[in-house]
Amino acid sequence: MIKHAFMLGLAVSAAPLCAAPESFTIDSRHTYPRWAVSHHGFSIYRGQFNKTSGKLVIDWVAKTGSIEVEVETASINTGDPPFDTDLRGANWFDTDRHPKMIYRAKSLRFEKDVPVEAIGELTFLGVTRPLTLTISGAKCGTHPASKKALCGAEVTGSIKRSQFGMKAGLPSIADDIHLTIEIEAFKD
Repeated sequence: MIKHAFMLGLAVSAAPLCAAPESFTIDSRHTYPRWAVSHHGFSIYRGQFNKTSGKLVIDWVAKTGSIEVEVETASINTGDPPFDTDLRGANWFDTDRHPKMIYRAKSLRFEKDVPVEAIGELTFLGVTRPLTLTISGAKCGTHPASKKALCGAEVTGSIKRSQFGMKAGLPSIADDIHLTIEIEAFKD
């Protein structure tokens, strides 16, 4: 009897060490990839994409995980509908030929118990290139209204659009694009 109790105690105490990775589905109503670019050197022009989907996987014990964010490029929104139509065209996002832009991070880097970096690649305009993004403000907990488990964070970084083949307006419209993705994802 004592032997069985001891073995059960070992199994229970080891359970957190064997915890499985947790999977989360991105909440498209609260995840909006945004971009910013210098506009002829006079101002910073900003826009966002209104339709996203994806997954987040976190292994808290192994301190790793993955992120996948799919962006519908035709959902671009700058607040200027005629300009949005132009941006959907072949010189810019070419949304008919490239309806999705995808970021896949196959690993996350943690500091202590918090993810701080996503190491992956961006596929944009049919070109895939490495892209490491910074994660800040990562928080998981219970959503106050839905009472479901939720994780959120801000993910940021920069790309050179010319490396993906988007060269319209260079150099007057800057090559460097700053990206910000506010992510919220509910536990599956």
